Amino acid sequence: MNYRTKAEYYIQGITQGFVDAPEVIAWADEVIVAASKTEDWMIEISTCGPGDRLVVLSHLNTVKGEVDQAELAALLAARK
Repeated sequence: MNYRTKAEYYIQGITQGFVDAPEVIAWADEVIVAASKTEDWMIEISTCGPGDRLVVLSHLNTVKGEVDQAELAALLAARK
């Protein structure tokens, strides 16, 4: 799964209330460890606090790439 698709999942999750900031921060931490090259958004999200919901949301919107709509739909369906 690409980062943009996962970011879009988290964007929808935060705005719809089924994802909280600590979940996204944990994901960013995992991405930093696994990525061959870190990007600014990874570090920015990783350094947010658990109450920084809107800040996390703004950084998620900076993740570049294309959303895989089929994967996104599967993630959203699995969450419900």
